[in-house]
Amino acid sequence: MTALHDHPLFGRLEKAERILVAGAGGGFDIYAGLPVALSLLAQGRQVTLANLTFSAIEGLPLDAWLAPDVAAVTPAAAPHQTYFPERTLADWLHLHGYPSTVHAFARVGVQPLREAYRALIEAYGIDTVILVDGGTDILMRGDESGLGTPEEDLTSVAALAGIEGVERLVLSVGFGVDAYHGVSHGLVLENIAALERDGAYLGAFSVSRTTREGALFVDAVAHAREHTPDHPSIVNGSIAAAVQGAFGDTQFTHRTRGSELFINPLMSLCFVFELDGLARRCLYLDRIEHTHLIRQVSSEIARFRDELPRTRPPRGIPH
Repeated sequence: MTALHDHPLFGRLEKAERILVAGAGGGFDIYAGLPVALSLLAQGRQVTLANLTFSAIEGLPLDAWLAPDVAAVTPAAAPHQTYFPERTLADWLHLHGYPSTVHAFARVGVQPLREAYRALIEAYGIDTVILVDGGTDILMRGDESGLGTPEEDLTSVAALAGIEGVERLVLSVGFGVDAYHGVSHGLVLENIAALERDGAYLGAFSVSRTTREGALFVDAVAHAREHTPDHPSIVNGSIAAAVQGAFGDTQFTHRTRGSELFINPLMSLCFVFELDGLARRCLYLDRIEHTHLIRQVSSEIARFRDELPRTRPPRGIPH
């Protein structure tokens, strides 16, 4: 049993030597895992970074590919692409003297993504995987009134659920962000409570601007916003704003113009789960198991939703 002053996440990682921190949902998701990755690097651990990508990686040179559907991205990769979060992060890592390779997983279905994960795990001798979601829609089990954008997140969960022999954890950061995608965070809390009862919830901790990792995370998000001005990350921008003490309708990008934001301290919380427990509670994971294309994942989720007799209505937080 873990002592109160030792968080269960870092207790689980105490004996881990080679850790993969991977963004589950594409875009800038990997940034939400930076505080933990940087903390592990400071402890002398070997940390590999990866992200399911929304960028066009098909044109990367042959020597960048570890295996089909997973490529190594460096600061010099595809300079003609204006939107390339993996390369932007690699550039920031290089500027700060960190190992500057970020691996990109192709946006594919469960079966090829699982093989890509296996290839990366084997190439680096990974013993622990931390799957990171910037937001909370990875916690939706499928019968909620709104799921957010679950396709990539749950494809990543399903891919890793079929890989044994490594520790697999899920980190969810950015509580409240997915309200703009129809997620009821009252239902998020209900789901977390159910995962607690199942023994799959490992607690939460916050990213603080007073820590080295928190300050570096804020700097990395600012760097990404500067280098991707037309499409900055709303999720990580919200988390970074919360880390810095912003509250309420704090606008930091033109992408949220016309929307009323609710930046608040809960957005800096990192919720930690056992991946197997989270996978067991997803009601449609078996339906996407044999997919090869991401559009097949979308179709299977839509078919599952059409067959539901009812969905759980949004649940307000009465405070």
